[in-house]
Amino acid sequence: MSSPATDVVRLLTVKSETLAVAESLTGGLVAAELTTVPGASRVFRGSVTAYATDLKHRMLGVDASLLAQHGAVNPQVAAQMAAGVRRALGADWGIATTGVAGPDTQDGHPVGTVFVAVDGPVGAGSGSAGGGKVEALRLNGGRAEIRMESVRSVLALLLKELASEHTGNERAQDTEQNGGF
Repeated sequence: MSSPATDVVRLLTVKSETLAVAESLTGGLVAAELTTVPGASRVFRGSVTAYATDLKHRMLGVDASLLAQHGAVNPQVAAQMAAGVRRALGADWGIATTGVAGPDTQDGHPVGTVFVAVDGPVGAGSGSAGGGKVEALRLNGGRAEIRMESVRSVLALLLKELASEHTGNERAQDTEQNGGF
């Protein structure tokens, strides 16, 4: 059975594209999930775990006034994190997680408020994220469940974007390379 991380690595490999990850509440779990996949080194450039708010600005280029006005738990912050890590690590795709895993509220947001984002290449008729796509989540459960569901959600968002770019020819090549599956 295939996992979302396996599917991400497979699709990026077929497309000869790369990925970088910016994480806050997930604290490295997205990168860890991706690097469990054999062959991930062909597509995974690296990650930045910007847990502290000031690092989101300094390392990922998130607008300081946006952070000052709205805090780190914000859809625009997630979008800027994804774009920033993509630029900083020289990747075709960037994904990001930011939110509140608990146990306390943050920036006026309740536990379970999460934003995941993807930023990808812009091409003629590509249908890609180009410029960024953000998904707002309201997750239930404890800290561990919220963090793991954030990992699953950001990978699912990326998969949706990758699949929308996956042309028929690439599908044929992928099927052939994977023994007809």
